[in-house]
Amino acid sequence: MTPIRSLTSPALVVLFILHSVMLGAHYTQTAPHPPLTVAPFAMGPFLGATLALLAATLVAEGQVRRGLALGAVLLSLVSFGPQKYADAALSEIWPAVVTAQIAIIVLAVGAVRGEAEAATP
Repeated sequence: MTPIRSLTSPALVVLFILHSVMLGAHYTQTAPHPPLTVAPFAMGPFLGATLALLAATLVAEGQVRRGLALGAVLLSLVSFGPQKYADAALSEIWPAVVTAQIAIIVLAVGAVRGEAEAATP
């Protein structure tokens, strides 16, 4: 087992937890919370879709897992991509941003290299 393969499932869990916290903050309006809407969609359904894709990736295997992992990377970049460094709330959200970006990189590398295909060692 390569180091990246062994880290893809934990990276999915990290992103799932961070998106769950964002969804909770969104619904309770706990600052700093994501905006209610971001063109072209409402944030709640988007976060729900992201969580669903992350969960599906965690239980999928083979090429399906690899494809879902790439989709999870793209959706996670909407919430935690490099654009967050221009966010006014960066001083409050940077731990989540940095943690998510590390998980996104691990997941993306694993998916591109085909190492996200194994569900379990």
